[in-house]
Amino acid sequence: MAQVKEAFEFVRIVGNERRVGSTLQSVSRHWQGEKECFLFISPHDDDVAISVGLLVQLAKRENVPVHIIIVTDGSMGYCDIAEKESISGIRCEEAFECYQSLDVLKENIIWLGFPACYVDAYRGRRPASTNDKVIIKGFTGLQNAFTYYLRKICPTQCFLPTSKDLHPTHRIVHEEFLISLFHASGAIWPELGEPLEKTPYSHEIAVYCDFPEPPQLKVRTPLSFLERKLKAIAAFGSQRQIGSIIDIVKHTGPEEYIRALEFKLYNPHRYKDLFEEKGVIDFTHR
Repeated sequence: MAQVKEAFEFVRIVGNERRVGSTLQSVSRHWQGEKECFLFISPHDDDVAISVGLLVQLAKRENVPVHIIIVTDGSMGYCDIAEKESISGIRCEEAFECYQSLDVLKENIIWLGFPACYVDAYRGRRPASTNDKVIIKGFTGLQNAFTYYLRKICPTQCFLPTSKDLHPTHRIVHEEFLISLFHASGAIWPELGEPLEKTPYSHEIAVYCDFPEPPQLKVRTPLSFLERKLKAIAAFGSQRQIGSIIDIVKHTGPEEYIRALEFKLYNPHRYKDLFEEKGVIDFTHR
């Protein structure tokens, strides 16, 4: 691993400007002081640790509460046939060990338990039947769960895998979470809690694939933060390939990248000028 500076460094690119600071707050465009609260969405139990295990620690450094929602139950992650029936429980224990080692409070780690490789069947929201998973207020579905927890946690910033990730579960979770931000900020489904006063800012994190567009934020930490991240990832010992993932993360060094999600609701006035009659230049008398 290349020699790195034993210091905290935060670099945000805003247009042509390069902002550098020693804290997240110093380079943030949306920092809300004591209200600041981070919510990380992890389609699988290890996604957040692998992609932004440093950022989780940095939030703690700045006294920002951290919540993690683990979406799926890990039931398809067995590497030993003897663990086929027990792997979900094993991975749940590993997940709590991992994130508690990064100082995330146990009560802030939410294991939803949607069936792995089957989240497509839980798009949206529907009245729950007896055999359904993740039943909240008589309903099930990704949008039902995300809306409920967004209103309960009231985060100021959310982090989720990129929309262009290789894993289909990551893409589905991305889509369902973004529309849930819209639901959570409105009056729909009042049994899921009071609407958010302000829609949280959202960011993409990279797990398997590159970002669809370049990220705007880079964080760098001392090596001790990387060592703690590597130890946290190692908690997922049931995953036989975890050693190769640790090697990749170690080789990368104590750096992570985050991309802000920018999306705007439709406003027809943005397009009005495109269809206005333009002046005609007469070249015949020139």
